[in-house]
Amino acid sequence: MKIIGIAGGSGAGKSTFVRNLSAVLGGKHIQIMPQDCYYRDGSHLELSVRKQQNFDHPDAIEWDLMVEHIRLLQQGHPIDMPDYSMLTCTRTAHSTRLHAADILIVEGILIYTHEPLLSIIDYRVFLDVEQHDRYSRVLRRDMRDRGRTEPEVAERFHQTVEPMYKSFIEPTRQRANIIVPGGGKNMPAARIVAAMAGGVG
Repeated sequence: MKIIGIAGGSGAGKSTFVRNLSAVLGGKHIQIMPQDCYYRDGSHLELSVRKQQNFDHPDAIEWDLMVEHIRLLQQGHPIDMPDYSMLTCTRTAHSTRLHAADILIVEGILIYTHEPLLSIIDYRVFLDVEQHDRYSRVLRRDMRDRGRTEPEVAERFHQTVEPMYKSFIEPTRQRANIIVPGGGKNMPAARIVAAMAGGVG
């Protein structure tokens, strides 16, 4: 099982790139593991407290469980991937059954910050997108999907998201095998990544 990592700042277009990459890979058996599924459960906290959590810091992720699940897939075992609601900031009662595949795509803002995870990713992609473009996408997404107002999104982006990007995410750019400018809609880059992973050509 080959593992492809897709990283980049919040709003860089990772989900779009994953969809495009999956389309280019065609008939390959692909499984997708979003880092967001492994946020630590906040159900023991009040909702107002949960929404103030720093979701852009490496400590927000249950890395040990994520790495354990990948290793189980590598060994041919199925796993039950958690489901996390960004609306309630808690893990839900649901899970997703993943099986071993030809290719596992792991995507998330912080996936190159954790050395044990980094060491098992075969092909590392980083989506390099300017701040104003990332902010525009975050604004639309958080208002549409996460129940936040425009002032809430703006405050969080400038006080938390962008500082964490500078501190933790942007430095991992140098750990990537390929830098993708412009974000998720870069189809030539998706074809290059697919070729790197032996999916086409």
